[in-house]
Amino acid sequence: MSENVAAQSQTKTSAAGEVIEIVKTVVYALLIALFLRVIFFQPYTIPSASMEPNLYEGDYIIVSKWTYGWSRHSIPFSPPLFHGRILEQAPHRGDIVVFKLPRDNHTDYVKRLIGLPGDRIQMKKGLLYINGAQVPRQYAGTVKEDTGYGFVRDVFRYRETLPGGASFMTDDWGPDNDLDNTGVFVVPEGHYFMMGDNRDNSSDSRVPPAEGGVGFVPAENLEGKAQIILLSWKPGASIFKPWTWVLNARPSRFAHLLQ
Repeated sequence: MSENVAAQSQTKTSAAGEVIEIVKTVVYALLIALFLRVIFFQPYTIPSASMEPNLYEGDYIIVSKWTYGWSRHSIPFSPPLFHGRILEQAPHRGDIVVFKLPRDNHTDYVKRLIGLPGDRIQMKKGLLYINGAQVPRQYAGTVKEDTGYGFVRDVFRYRETLPGGASFMTDDWGPDNDLDNTGVFVVPEGHYFMMGDNRDNSSDSRVPPAEGGVGFVPAENLEGKAQIILLSWKPGASIFKPWTWVLNARPSRFAHLLQ
């Protein structure tokens, strides 16, 4: 009888030890993942068409966290542990940036950095002006675009080249849409001006926070620079529908470096 009791006790001790080891392994894995996410890289999924034709809804991108240094927004849930940035490095005009939406400091947004502190930004008849000079662009053809509002329309595509040399494609619906004519935005010190590459289908720094837009983005809100499209799926793909992993995949966009 005593041998049976001892054996049962030993079995229970062994089982408890295994559970503890499993819990420790999970905790260590989570801590390592958190460390990598905060310090090095973080994945994001693109939820809308505002950055077409360079980022599509369903793109799975990797963002480098060290490029601009670290702020409290580098940490999940943005705890108020400190203010400003650690090892801050200034972003460059033309970077595709992931940032926390200033009006709630919670929602992740991705846009292209257009205006640096002190810049004067304006749209006139669909053309972008920086510090009084029109940003040059070259016509690259017309494409069909699903607007996301239940209809498809013709979209004009241009290659735009910013001061400093960053060059990329933009989509435009024409010269007389809601955000094609604006006043002059003067970017405050310590802030940046962001715009979507899909110029007439993007709520960005041209729209004030009070109207549901982005407004100027504080340097502290920058989370990182989008570097690569790792994977991409068309809308309709679902983790619960394994066949869509193949049928809705966009393999031509896999491992695509961003510019």
